Amino acid sequence: MNASSSASAGAPAPRAALFRDRNFAWMVSGGFLSMLGDQFTLVALPWLVLKISGDPLVLGTVIAMMGIPRAAFLLIGGAVVDRYSPKRVMMITKVVNTVLLGALALLVWTGGLSLPLLYALSLGIGLATAFSIPSGTAMLPQVVAPAQLAAANGLLLGLRQLTMFLGPLLAALLILLSADAAPVAGGDRIADARGLALAFGFDAFSFALSAWTLSKVQMRPVGPAAPPQAVLAAVAEGLRSFWRDVELRTCLLYWSAVALLIHGPIQIALPVLADTVPGLGASAFGTLLASHGAGTLIGMAIAGAKPHWRLGNFGLTLLAVDALVGLLFMPMGGINATWQGALLLGSIGVLGGFMQVAVFTWIQRRVAPAMLGRAMSLFMFIFLGIAPLSSAVTGWLMRGVALPYVFLFSGASLLIIVVLALLGSRMRQVRDFVPAT
Repeated sequence: MNASSSASAGAPAPRAALFRDRNFAWMVSGGFLSMLGDQFTLVALPWLVLKISGDPLVLGTVIAMMGIPRAAFLLIGGAVVDRYSPKRVMMITKVVNTVLLGALALLVWTGGLSLPLLYALSLGIGLATAFSIPSGTAMLPQVVAPAQLAAANGLLLGLRQLTMFLGPLLAALLILLSADAAPVAGGDRIADARGLALAFGFDAFSFALSAWTLSKVQMRPVGPAAPPQAVLAAVAEGLRSFWRDVELRTCLLYWSAVALLIHGPIQIALPVLADTVPGLGASAFGTLLASHGAGTLIGMAIAGAKPHWRLGNFGLTLLAVDALVGLLFMPMGGINATWQGALLLGSIGVLGGFMQVAVFTWIQRRVAPAMLGRAMSLFMFIFLGIAPLSSAVTGWLMRGVALPYVFLFSGASLLIIVVLALLGSRMRQVRDFVPAT
């Protein structure tokens, strides 16, 4: 990779002031615990579904029940947060998630869980997430001073990746050490029920505690309030603006294709792989997810140290990274040891973490500040909205296709998309550091 002109060194004063800011400390402490709890559910939920049903299609359906309302209301959630207080919206979502996850933990513990109840709880969690995601991104500028915003974003993003490394390991360890079986509706028994219930219970507790820390956060004024705008009209205005930006539109369409090809196999095929390959299991599944999280954290650190590393420009670098991800993804279905999958997913995480920082920076610099909230909601909508569709398709596909071929097909399809984008779109011309429009 070649480096462009170096950026000016940031002053340490804003970062030092950030660590002395008690207001930010309340926000980041609760946020860290909540993000850690989310990782417990990320491991426990697919494992629970597989132990109840053993059917990848059911797992895909549960993931879709969470993802469809999240996708359907994410853009609306962003507009609601713009119109009302992000802290108020965030507080409501934390209370809702505390109740839903607490109910799930209790049902697993007592043996009262059934698939219809699991579908309903997944639907509620997905709907709450549609409003918590934009409220979290909109709240930070009203918590810290403008000079501290970049440092605060970097710290929160790094902590999120740290939880993606620690959370799956701790969740897998909890499930392993608490292994037992409990009855489920219909007379069957759920393997690892106690550990699964404790994992969901910890996530519920993390939401409750983070709601308390959030109540301590004082919001600072950010300027005169914008005239109120109808929610749907604000969403439509943002979509029209983004569509007229040719390079932004090209990237959004490209990211949609990537989300469709990669997220389903990660969410569906990966836990099935850990469940079916001899010698693997819940601990191996947690290790694989943790390896990906650790790789992502390393990639983000590299991006912070070398932010101008590029293969020509932003677009070419993005295509090259995705081509490598496709090549690394293809052999995943043939692993027979945890270390092999950890090596592949760790490498994929390094590449993805590097590009995640580059993509966020590119969007923030390209889009006008007044439209940035809706732009980030649309970006998250792509990966959080298309991913459930990818999960459902993957679950259906795995009923008739051997697991190794699912990974092979997904990686090869990503390579094809990269080649098509390189030869037939403006992706290769997308530049860095475009002034805000």
